[in-house]
Amino acid sequence: MTAILPGLLTGLSLIVAIGAQNAFVLRQGLARHHVGLVVAICAVSDAVLIAAGVGGVGAVVRDHPTALQVLRWVGAAYLLAYGLRSLWSARHSEALTPADRSARSWTAVAAMTLALTYLNPHVYLDTVLMLGSIANQHGDDRWWFALGAATGSVLWFTGLGYGARSASRLAARPSTWRVLDVLIGVVMIALSVRLAVG
Repeated sequence: MTAILPGLLTGLSLIVAIGAQNAFVLRQGLARHHVGLVVAICAVSDAVLIAAGVGGVGAVVRDHPTALQVLRWVGAAYLLAYGLRSLWSARHSEALTPADRSARSWTAVAAMTLALTYLNPHVYLDTVLMLGSIANQHGDDRWWFALGAATGSVLWFTGLGYGARSASRLAARPSTWRVLDVLIGVVMIALSVRLAVG
């Protein structure tokens, strides 16, 4: 049981950093668009990846660098496209109406959430390899550590998604979307370049 708190804190320290996934959750929360679905996919994905790391998949990730290289380039291209699209949107941002919020189907939102989660090679390095390695240092308590880390993901994504949802009145201002789209675009392009240069 004493491994739950270290797992929670370690999980939060890795997930709180600004990244593609967090930016997307924030945007969906502000748009009040399939927030529960996005939060659930992110939290469940983290739990699965953490469990995989604790279960020993981290060794597979470490021993197959070619797979990570492929993911690196695919992820970099995806993030670049997403970033450019955000910058393009910033030029045409308007207040979000209820019709805009429902413009994307839940399947499109789910696909984008999964892509932003699993096309990022850092998720395998941080969540599977690093968290898995740290968890396994706790011996028989490693699954309690994993539970703590997974709980951290649930708390973070729920707070981010629904916190943004509660602040969604800001979405009525076109300037909010311009600023958000520019920030997201810059972050995505920076992450893309970082991935590309290794």
